[in-house]
Amino acid sequence: MDWITIISTTVKAAIGVETVLYALAAIGINIHFGYTGLLNFGQAAFMGVAGYGLAVTVAVMGLPFWLGIIVGLAAAVVLAIVLGIPTLRLRADYLAIVTIAAAEIVRLIFRSVAFKDIFGGSDGQRGFSDGFYALNPFPEGTYGIGWFSFNHRLLWVLLVGWILVGISCGIVYLLMKSPWGRVLKAIREDEDAVRSLGKNVFSYKMQSLILGGVIGCLGGFVYGLAFASVQPDIFGTETTFFAYTIVILGGAARVFGPVVGSMIFWVLLVLVNGLLSGAVESGIITFMSPVQVGPVRFILVGLGLILLLVYRPQGIFGDKREIAIDAR
Repeated sequence: MDWITIISTTVKAAIGVETVLYALAAIGINIHFGYTGLLNFGQAAFMGVAGYGLAVTVAVMGLPFWLGIIVGLAAAVVLAIVLGIPTLRLRADYLAIVTIAAAEIVRLIFRSVAFKDIFGGSDGQRGFSDGFYALNPFPEGTYGIGWFSFNHRLLWVLLVGWILVGISCGIVYLLMKSPWGRVLKAIREDEDAVRSLGKNVFSYKMQSLILGGVIGCLGGFVYGLAFASVQPDIFGTETTFFAYTIVILGGAARVFGPVVGSMIFWVLLVLVNGLLSGAVESGIITFMSPVQVGPVRFILVGLGLILLLVYRPQGIFGDKREIAIDAR
């Protein structure tokens, strides 16, 4: 097996684009689920409206890049308000059902043939990232040492992405140490008690939904700019499920839990894929084909996550009390 390739791709995965965008999505989920106790299964919709907001503004309407960013952020806020008004009075599994249905509605609208001139149908939209790369301070070339190298475009995306992750973690840390953050945690524990103290629980939930959605939507920007395109099926329900897996893996209600969880999750996926692919190509494994490697890696990583939930349900850095939401 080509161990150098396996090791290099695994190490790069720890800081790669997928790690960044899912870390941002998971930080938003952590605000919803970890700190407030909201089972929002529609995080992919926030990523989608941000990515498409940027793409449509630039590629379809021909407006400047920065205006597209503003439109994407505004779309995430509007989605949070529209989604939150009828759903935030629901509890636990009912909220999960409504939000996952809303995310699918958003995805199908982007995929719809009726709006193909705007959203591009199943092919999505392209040609909106030139303004972002025009800001790239790195001259054309490759940067790094040996196999740990990145081209100038990818390096720019990773730099911006990790800065956004750092800023998001800083915001979460400061807010959760504030009285506002303590109210969110109290809502997670017992919202009736918080309501009895005169707090507007609905308002705090709405604020949490907006904040987590806006931070999560940054992952949609990172995806669209890194791959210079957006497609509707990228923002399916599995994206939200991956984000929840990452939150639980790293530890709910921990500032850096989603970041570490995202790194571990993608390192495991890439490492298992590399080992299985190498073993199949070298003839060590003969009972599967290269096509079957992809599904099998998810099975193996999934089994590992099941064992983690059995023996340490709070995740690596979490606390069991942080995942006990009030489902009354």
